[in-house]
Amino acid sequence: MKDFGLLLLRVGFAVLMLTHGIPKFLNLIQGNFEFGNPLGIGAAPSLFLAVIGEFICPILVIIGIRTRWASVPIILTMMVALFIVHANDPIGVKEKAILFLVGFTSILLLGPGKYSLDKK
Repeated sequence: MKDFGLLLLRVGFAVLMLTHGIPKFLNLIQGNFEFGNPLGIGAAPSLFLAVIGEFICPILVIIGIRTRWASVPIILTMMVALFIVHANDPIGVKEKAILFLVGFTSILLLGPGKYSLDKK
């Protein structure tokens, strides 16, 4: 039962994260680099890092490949969203970043469970 719960946690959070990552990925491959610059490294590098954290790594988490390592960029992306991008916003705006941060931190700490390619 625990492993099914870990599967549900992994897939649920990662699929929801993809709803944020897919539009960014499409912008990236279409050459639309209009994006915020929260770290001061430029819009294009910021978009590229966001695509890694919100598109590539969630796919790895869903499949269960290097799940713990794949959670780290997602966690860092959510920390940037929470503490930099939405720093002055009310809690209702920060709530999604907090939920994703808690979910993916849990995945990092608990691991993928037996229903993953990591365990095959």
